[in-house]
Amino acid sequence: CRNWDWVAEALREDYHIIAPDLRGHGDSQWMVGGTYTINDFIYDIAQLIHQALPTPLTIIGHSLGGNIALRYTGLYPENVRKVVAIEGLGPSPQMLEDMEAGSQPERVRNWIDSLRDLSGRLPRRYQTLEEAYQRMKTENPHLSAERAHHLTVHGMNQNEDGTYSWKFDNYVRVFAPRGFDMEEAGELWAQIDCPTLLFRGTESWASDPHADGRAGYFKDARVENIEKAGHWVHHDQLDEFLRLTRDFLAD
Repeated sequence: CRNWDWVAEALREDYHIIAPDLRGHGDSQWMVGGTYTINDFIYDIAQLIHQALPTPLTIIGHSLGGNIALRYTGLYPENVRKVVAIEGLGPSPQMLEDMEAGSQPERVRNWIDSLRDLSGRLPRRYQTLEEAYQRMKTENPHLSAERAHHLTVHGMNQNEDGTYSWKFDNYVRVFAPRGFDMEEAGELWAQIDCPTLLFRGTESWASDPHADGRAGYFKDARVENIEKAGHWVHHDQLDEFLRLTRDFLAD
């Protein structure tokens, strides 16, 4: 929740910016039943653009948001002028190979077990915002104290007993048993006509799209590997992200 505030503040003088919370994230509603599919997210963005935004437009997304942005752009290339994705290509080819090692029945059983575990587990409660802040800092040591505090304050709800819990729905972390279909994703990426900027942090789990071949699906893609950044490139190296993004948008 509110993780785009610094980027929006920096770009708002030159661009009209909309930064929606995805379903199950931030202040948006959770899904009944706890099942989130990539097509649900794409539908939400497609409807937002169809009903409220002029096209063509530019989309910037991170992680799941980057995945959604790229897929939407492949579905509606006429609606997008440029697209920026921070580690939005999904699991690396090696990760996909590891994830698909088991049989489909095994993956479905594991998915059911994961949902059962979550249904019986209450969201973690923090006694203070300071405790949650320390958790945020532990998860991402690249974050400055100011940014970690901002994300903590805006990312928490206070419970009736005075404790705090994260706003996001834990069920968004459960991968569907069908998994990530690289062939399907590649087919959509190949339909993107506009210039595409792909970011990756060199200290992230994500692999280099050039080295692993995924950049080859795109007609006009540029890859930027950002030093001293993990998965959250736009938090870890904000100034460099903004410099490269501004240059890309101005071309």
